[in-house]
Amino acid sequence: MTSADASPTLTVTRALLALVVVFVLLATTGWTTIKHRPVPGPSRGAALAAWARDRIDHRPLPDPGATPARAVAAFFAGLGTARGVRLAERHPLVVGNLNGAPVGLRYRANRITLARALAAERDRVGDTRLSAEGRHEARRRLDRFASLMRPDRQILSFDPTGTGRTAEVLGDLERAGNVSVIVPGVDTNLLTFQKTHGRFGAPAGMAQALFAAERRASPRARVAVIAWADYTAPVGVGVDAAIGRLAEQGAVRLVELTEALPGDARVALFCHSYGSVLCGVAAPRLPARVTDLAVAGSPGMRVDHATELATHARVWAMRDTDDWIAGVPHLEVGGVGHGADPVAPEFGARLLSADGALGHSGYFEPGTESLGNFAAIGVGAFPRLVCARADSACHDGISGAEVS
Repeated sequence: MTSADASPTLTVTRALLALVVVFVLLATTGWTTIKHRPVPGPSRGAALAAWARDRIDHRPLPDPGATPARAVAAFFAGLGTARGVRLAERHPLVVGNLNGAPVGLRYRANRITLARALAAERDRVGDTRLSAEGRHEARRRLDRFASLMRPDRQILSFDPTGTGRTAEVLGDLERAGNVSVIVPGVDTNLLTFQKTHGRFGAPAGMAQALFAAERRASPRARVAVIAWADYTAPVGVGVDAAIGRLAEQGAVRLVELTEALPGDARVALFCHSYGSVLCGVAAPRLPARVTDLAVAGSPGMRVDHATELATHARVWAMRDTDDWIAGVPHLEVGGVGHGADPVAPEFGARLLSADGALGHSGYFEPGTESLGNFAAIGVGAFPRLVCARADSACHDGISGAEVS
């Protein structure tokens, strides 16, 4: 065999070996496997087809997959309030997930879709053709939809098909001067969007904790927090958790979200676990309004150095000493693995303390230095940051506060 023949074989062998190592470490250090079976729901394909057939003043409606958010915003501005509401009522599944559509209209559309999904699950709960497990799953979805429909909740996106996707806003998104976006990791779906036990390890609880912490950190700041579970995340231990396919797909959605946010607020991203892989992939395409990118419990960002993220945003990283993710090989071979460790000093991120986080899911727990640091970044109160021991000057070169 020639050296040219051996090289590809060696690469494949290393990739397979790395994959085995990743799976063994994940299985023995706490990354649990949760099986979620897709559940039927309203057909997004049918909703998009109906949208494509519709007309306003004999003109086609904006293509959801191709029209820039600014053009969508201009379209709705030209419609006026009453016609916009009628359009949302005809096509709630599309309008509720359409970047560039008015925020209030999206909230309204998603309540319509939620009501329909709730009715469908109520029928499923009583369907005797379902197995006991199927009815249990329907009851869980019923409870989730009922919770999301509470009058005080602002649902920015919602798609109940499959394992489901959603995003929730805390605060006044249209008037905010600072917007924080939480990007969660593995096993994120509609059923895990919020939890009773381990509340602050789920996206909704993370957002609630961060919103409260930001308001304490700067009571006068106009802040909004988005719990962004609007991508298809890997399910437990599997190939998808060790490669970047779903991160690449989610990165497209994250970039579109940040480009479509109303107003001119500065935006900070807080990316946990596999969510940091997604943020790393998205980084080069993020708009200038994204000023800060913070990762916690990261398996890697698919680069070897922070400069390779090709972003103007400040890059922050933290990891609790008890986080099992430290035992996962920080490497990338043949597309397997996610690259260098973001908390390694040579990676080049600004390193923050995560004291008190207590493990992989504790970074948003109230009272922790990790949450305090997130809040300080969110409102631009950089002098309040607590650096990690490995980087006592993590906030050097940043002038004052950016609170608005």
